[in-house]
Amino acid sequence: MLKRIHHAAIICSDYERSKRFYTEVLGLAVIAENYRAARQSYKLDLQLPDGSQIELFSFPNAPERPSYPEARGLRHLAFAVDDVETCKAHLEGHGLAVEPVRVDEHTGRRFTFFADPDGLPLELYEG
Repeated sequence: MLKRIHHAAIICSDYERSKRFYTEVLGLAVIAENYRAARQSYKLDLQLPDGSQIELFSFPNAPERPSYPEARGLRHLAFAVDDVETCKAHLEGHGLAVEPVRVDEHTGRRFTFFADPDGLPLELYEG
């Protein structure tokens, strides 16, 4: 029935800052960008190399996402990468704080976490 995840939707607090982060730092390609005047909202469609997408939204006065302690709902968004250490160095080169690389005790794969400009937890997962 289900084939794959098509997209994840993210609501940001500062559209231009988040747009730069997802396109310039993470390197996602812009598919479409639309301003929806009735909602005072931008919708930016971004694509990863495998075709999966992120929809980046801006809404006026959107409430903060509860994170710590972790709230119910989506816990984090994970990106598959070939080399966690190389990607970690790239992010740190852009001034981002990245957690130490860990090894998944069940799969033996390396991973790490960092955050987007609004504190949304993002993961790099090797493999």
